[in-house]
Amino acid sequence: MATREVLRMGDARLLRRAEEIRAFDTAELHALLADMRDTMHAMNGVGLAAPQIGVNLRLVIFEVAGNPRYPEAEAVPQTILINPVITPLKKEMEEDWEGCLSVPGMRGMVHRYTHIRYQGYDEKGDRIDRTVTDFHARVVQHECDHLDGILYPMRMRDLRKLGYTDVLFPGQDIGDD
Repeated sequence: MATREVLRMGDARLLRRAEEIRAFDTAELHALLADMRDTMHAMNGVGLAAPQIGVNLRLVIFEVAGNPRYPEAEAVPQTILINPVITPLKKEMEEDWEGCLSVPGMRGMVHRYTHIRYQGYDEKGDRIDRTVTDFHARVVQHECDHLDGILYPMRMRDLRKLGYTDVLFPGQDIGDD
């Protein structure tokens, strides 16, 4: 299909709560998903939320399969998640580096739940119900935050742990998520 422009932090459209999707398995939804996949892959991202391309819908996609930027990350299956609900299963949180296609060139340390359950629907309207941990849980929480107008710097507890990737990780090819 086509790659789309990714909105950057500062754009007011990234700060609103996205609307629920009511119609599944439509030509419009499939075209949007194709554009989202193309955009995510073109930018070497591991996830993308519809609001990041200016579409105010509760829709995220994510996938980690041999991404050179995350060589030690567990594989995360390609997932289309519509109208998601996240439930933390343990109070335990872990701090780790995050980047974002909407906050290009920067990374920050963000606390996230390590064990969650996420529920929602796929593009055909079939129910999704998964329990995940670690990096998979972090990716889902990060992407779903976009649906509520939250960018990762808003989750940071210490802005001294926010910086440009080329300064934080000199000589490493670390892109945005």
